[in-house]
Amino acid sequence: MANPGDKKKIPLLPNPLAPEVFAAEAAGFFVLAGNIVITLESARPEYTNGPTLNRVVVGRVVMPVQGAQNLVVGLNAFLAKHDLDPSSAIKSGATQN
Repeated sequence: MANPGDKKKIPLLPNPLAPEVFAAEAAGFFVLAGNIVITLESARPEYTNGPTLNRVVVGRVVMPVQGAQNLVVGLNAFLAKHDLDPSSAIKSGATQN
């Protein structure tokens, strides 16, 4: 059996029915039983008492620590490749949640 860490030996199967979620922000992070929980949020309008915006939880991603670390490394590399790396954003005034 292939080692789960060896992505080249384990095929990635496309699934056109896999759900997609749009999240404007990560509302928070939590460590639970060796997993990283990322709560995702988006702004949604509400019209009961006139138009107002509310922050709404739209989903959660739960990953083992190693998977979350791999996500951070991969996302940082992708952002840097497209001149969107976090260190440049922080230098120009971006803030963390």
